[in-house]
Amino acid sequence: MNNKNKSYDIFFFDLDGTLTDSSLGITNSVIYALKKFGIEETDRSKLYSFIGPPLLLSFEKFYGFSKEQSMDAVRYYREYYCDRGIFENRVYDGMENVLKELKNQGKLLVVATSKPEPFARQIIEHFHLMQFFDYVAGMEMDGRRQTKEEVIRYALDTCRITDKSKVLMVGDREYDVIGAQALGIDCLGILYGFGCRDELEKAGADYIVETVEEILGFA
Repeated sequence: MNNKNKSYDIFFFDLDGTLTDSSLGITNSVIYALKKFGIEETDRSKLYSFIGPPLLLSFEKFYGFSKEQSMDAVRYYREYYCDRGIFENRVYDGMENVLKELKNQGKLLVVATSKPEPFARQIIEHFHLMQFFDYVAGMEMDGRRQTKEEVIRYALDTCRITDKSKVLMVGDREYDVIGAQALGIDCLGILYGFGCRDELEKAGADYIVETVEEILGFA
């Protein structure tokens, strides 16, 4: 992990757990999906592990679902999420000011999320954050772009970014770090989301900060 902050011109932001606290909507959607399989999950905190990684992988990893069961579970999840869960969400305090300041400094801002791109755009627009972002990159509804690495690569290609040394990925989970590392991009791990210091350090985050405001230290 680097001790000295470097300045970056391009900021890739994860969505869930980084820009917004989406825990209520995501966990409610998972609870709804699990009930379809006769599983009653009462410990909401246990479901925080679903925030960040791709849903298909999470149902397989945490509940032992087969690929087919996981696909069904994602479909059930979206039944609740599309109607209600997507807006059981809030922007982290101070984030809008940070985005505004980065934009005022001429930085290029991109959302790079494991959430399906149409949902991500809907959330960004709902919270009036689209004014700050040059692009919103996410996964496909049909399962294409299944990893954070694929989403980041897609964002780089779409935005025609060739100098990766100018890019900083900002995220709260190991998946953000691993995806960025695979493409030679530095990653800032944040602790106000749903990951923890140990997870981010083990993944190899270049930097770790505790607050929203500290993101500006890399501009």
